[in-house]
Amino acid sequence: MTAGTILEVSGISVTFDGFRAINNLSFSIGAAELRAIIGPNGAGKSTFMDIVTGKTRPDQGTVTFGEKSLNLLKMTEAQIARAGIGRKFQRPTVFEDQTVTENLTLALKAPRGPFAVLGWRRKPADETRIAELAAQVGLSAELGRKAGELSHGQKQWLEIGMLLAQEPRVLLVDEPAAGMTLAEREATTAMLVDMAQARAVVVVEHDMEFIRRLNCRVTVLHEGAVLAEGSLDHVTRNPAVIDVYLGR
Repeated sequence: MTAGTILEVSGISVTFDGFRAINNLSFSIGAAELRAIIGPNGAGKSTFMDIVTGKTRPDQGTVTFGEKSLNLLKMTEAQIARAGIGRKFQRPTVFEDQTVTENLTLALKAPRGPFAVLGWRRKPADETRIAELAAQVGLSAELGRKAGELSHGQKQWLEIGMLLAQEPRVLLVDEPAAGMTLAEREATTAMLVDMAQARAVVVVEHDMEFIRRLNCRVTVLHEGAVLAEGSLDHVTRNPAVIDVYLGR
């Protein structure tokens, strides 16, 4: 793995019932990089995330992570998450009957054995961390509110905060702008750009205007392989990208 790279997929292929979802896919992500992944439905975007997080095993290829080049294909989903890869799905999954503070507390990186959990109490350092996380995701004023009372966008932010509580080094985010108001989308853009200062943030998104605001490197997938890569302006001028994706 080259210096400065945190995640590298190399020669990955996976077939489901005769359909090749990923076809010799290779690309890498920098340690503090914001990257957008776009492509038509069925291009392999979700399967790529499933492979990185251990949900799907590829038929061939390698996936390596971190300075020690950990082989993610030999690790379970839980081991991958503990190693520092977080994933946010399209629909927010928060504990609706718990407050924002309680949700963030549950997510904090702490000993998880049965006895450790029974005896665990929030310390001043935890309170400080919860306040930091809430500020980072724009929920400082909502700490006492139940998650179920939050807007759709705020629930998305809470889930991102819960992932950040795990201190991930790579954050995979699926369609963060879906269902958000314009103001929430703008806040989300700023949030993701800020998060990528300290970790790799990979955003899968269909919304071109949202991606333009992210102002980052874009990887275009088609039929399970990289079709084009570069700035949004660069890839959207590519005739092949126009043909298979933008022209639809």
